[in-house]
Order: sequence, then C-alpha cells, then structure tokens
Amino acid sequence: MTANAAESDAAGGVRLADARGRWVLLATVLGSGMALLDGTVVNVALPRLGESLHASLAALQWTINAYMLTLAGLILLGGSLGDRFGRRRVFVIGTVWFALASAACGLAPNMGVLIAARALQGVGGALLTPGSLALIQATYIERDRARAVGAWSGLGGVAAAVGPFVGGWLVDGPGWRWVFLINCPVALAVVAVAVRWIPESREGERTGSFDVSGAALAALALAALTYALVEAPSRGPSAPVLGCAVAACLLGAAFVALERRRAHPMLPPDLFRSRTFTVVNLITLCLYAPLSGVLFLLPVQLQVASGYSALQAGVAMLPITLLMLALSARAGDLARRIGPRLPLTVGPLLAAVGIALLRRVGPTGAYWSTVLPAAVVQGLGMALFVAPLTSTVLAAVPVRRAGIASGVNNAAARAAGLLAVAALPLAVGLSGSQYASGPTVHRAFQEAVVICAVVMAAGGVLAWFTVRAPRPGAVCAHPQCTVNCGVPAPPLDPGAQ
Repeated sequence: MTANAAESDAAGGVRLADARGRWVLLATVLGSGMALLDGTVVNVALPRLGESLHASLAALQWTINAYMLTLAGLILLGGSLGDRFGRRRVFVIGTVWFALASAACGLAPNMGVLIAARALQGVGGALLTPGSLALIQATYIERDRARAVGAWSGLGGVAAAVGPFVGGWLVDGPGWRWVFLINCPVALAVVAVAVRWIPESREGERTGSFDVSGAALAALALAALTYALVEAPSRGPSAPVLGCAVAACLLGAAFVALERRRAHPMLPPDLFRSRTFTVVNLITLCLYAPLSGVLFLLPVQLQVASGYSALQAGVAMLPITLLMLALSARAGDLARRIGPRLPLTVGPLLAAVGIALLRRVGPTGAYWSTVLPAAVVQGLGMALFVAPLTSTVLAAVPVRRAGIASGVNNAAARAAGLLAVAALPLAVGLSGSQYASGPTVHRAFQEAVVICAVVMAAGGVLAWFTVRAPRPGAVCAHPQCTVNCGVPAPPLDPGAQ
C-alpha cells in the first residue's frame, strides 16, 4: 500500500469488525498495555531490585521518578509530534525506543545506569502513549470509534489485572530484570502488526513550531523539585537541596511566562479560563497523588514488613482493578443521570476510607481480614470517581480541544504521582537503607497512609464545593455523547487511571 493510499484509508475507513480493524486494536492495546504493565510491575520489583543492586531508598525513588519525569514532561509534545509527522510513525518509534530502553534497564549493572535507562524509557512512553488512542480515533469509521475506544479501555483494564501476576511471577521466578526485558518481545509484536496493518494518519492543517522550550522548562522544573524532595531526607537543608528548590520555582515561573507568550504553546493558558477544567485538574492532583504514594509504599510494606512474596504482594490489591472493570461504566452512567458532583465527592471519600484501612496491615494479620477489606473499599471509591473525572474534564472544553484537554489531565495525574513518590518518604522520615527494616517500614507506612487518606478526602471535599452540573445543552467532548455522559473516556494513558 502506498503512503498516500494509507493516509486516505486512515480517514475513518477501517471497520472494527474487519480483520484490519482487529489487528489495529491488537497493536494499540499491546502498545499501551506494555507501558501500563511497566508501571504496575516495577513497584512490585523494588525490594528485590534494591537488594540486588545495593540501592538506597532515594535510588529506588529515582527508579520510579526518572520514568515519570520524562513521561510527564514530554507526553504533550509526543502527541503533537504524532499529529504532525504521522501517528503510526511516532507510535512505532516510541515502541522501539521503549523496548531498547527496557533492555538497557534489564541489563543495567548498577543503579546509575538503571535510572538513566528509566529516564530514556519515559521518553519512549511519551511518544508511544498518546499515539495508541489517537490511532483509534483516526483509523476507525465514525460509528465504530466509541466501540473501539471501549474495547481498548476494557482490554487495557485486563492488562492491568494481569500485570501483578506477571510481575510477581517474574520477580519470584527468573528475577527482577525480566520485569523490563519482557517488554522486548511485546514491542517486536507491536511493531510488526503496526507496520503491516495500521494506516498512517496525520493532522494536515497543523502549522507552527513545536514548543520544545516549554517542554524542557516543564521537565527541568519537575526534575529540580523532585531532586529537592528526594534528597532532603539524607542531605537536609543543604545548598544543593535548597538550590534545586529555588530553581524549581524559577523554572516554573519561566514556563508559565513562556506559555503565555507563545503562539502555539504546549499548555494553552486559555484552557484554564474554564473554571471546571481548572478545578477538576486540581482534584486530579489530589486524587492521583495519594494513589501513587500507596502503590509505591504498599509493595515494600507487604514484602519487607508483612513477609509476602513478590507474587503475593503484586496480586494483593487486585480487587481494586476488578471492581473498576466491573463498575466504572455503571458509575459513568450514574454521573450522566445525576451529574458529576456527587460521584466526585463520595468516590474520593470512600477511597480515603479504604486507604486508611491499610493501617491495619502489619507483620501479623491475615490477608482476608486486613488487606482485602481495604482493597474492596478503595476499589469501590475509585470505580465511582475515575470515569466521571475524565468525562468532566473533556466536557469542560470544546470538542476540537478534547485531545489537549485529555493530555493536560494525563500530565497532571503523572505529575501528582511523581511528586508523591518524591515527597512521601520525606514526610514520614524514611530514607537510606531503612526500607529493608521491617519495623521501620511498618512505622513509616502507617504514617503515610494517614497522609494519603487525608489528601484523597480533600479531593472529595474540593469537588463538593467546586464542581457544578454543566449547563443545559452543553456537549461533551467524547464522540457520540452528551454532557454528563457515562462513557468512561480514558485519558491518553490508561495506566494513569
């Protein structure tokens, strides 16, 4: 097939029921699922990884944050590159990049190489992640797009459910390095299917320069702030820590000033003229920060303080994923009928109770009486708020700006997770090699879940006082939906959920 024919075919010409439609869905699900699995299984591997490479807690934090940093800072730029130069091309490049970086992670001889490779892996994720959903939107005929998005989201949820089993089995079996190396054969399959079956598409009317300087300033500001938070427990108020804190403020201010002046900014300031868009992104920060903090410390608590194997720790919170798969669509339908305010209030408050129940997890106590009740309550809360949160963000902007709105919300969730992983050990006084001490980890974990529960509850309270039902006759940005729609339109990365 020629390039011109492929691009014309991409203009809404593929049916979901056709063979090509099924191959397109497979490639996009495998691609986004690869990034999602990486996010879920690396946390499970942290204790073994740290023991193998003699890492400090700060080094383990950077193992997570190096990836999150480049991903959060570059994901909006990655989506723009796909629109301009071809969504399939950038998707394939991102997949290959992600695989090569994963191989470097799996072969890393020390923590320095691993952290650098994780940063490169985040660059690949920023190219790969937005392309998966964009390819679905651009490839399928209009009447099949909603079904394709639903299938993509549901299969992504299945990947999230399988992830803990795979990660725990790999860590307990062939070893933690295979958590990264497993991405290589998956990426090979994605590239083979994408090149053969996915037609190319691009936004022909896009003009103007890319906001590379804006992306660089955002990433540098996040990096400086992350360094200050991660190194503060061991270095204290030293010159490097204070200098990075000041640099983060200055770089952040420079980023805001630059975005206001640019003709084609990475983060259009006028989006925030919508009060709903602004407050829902603030709520996103409040909700995804505690989620990321719990997911970072819980596997350590279960393996170091409670004596779980990696596989047991990986599947311990599986009820959350299962409840979200079963109930998210129903929660979206509820929000369509009654408006987003109540789900965005009750859901976080319920999730906060679930997080608080994790205080009962310790060196003694059975899974069925400690971890499971907390996971069920937290899962019910998350199922209630995830779909309405995304739909409300998309409904707050015109349809033509749905992509950038989704990208901003995705970046907000990523940044929240990045800062939570950096700040939470500082807040609870956990540093150095203390993560290998069961009593110390248990004490820090009990303090951490209280902090996370309070922040989660604050998100629900903020929603109650700020979120209002959209005006009558407003139109949601999700295809074929009306406002307050129940379709759980996913952000650019299903792992952010």
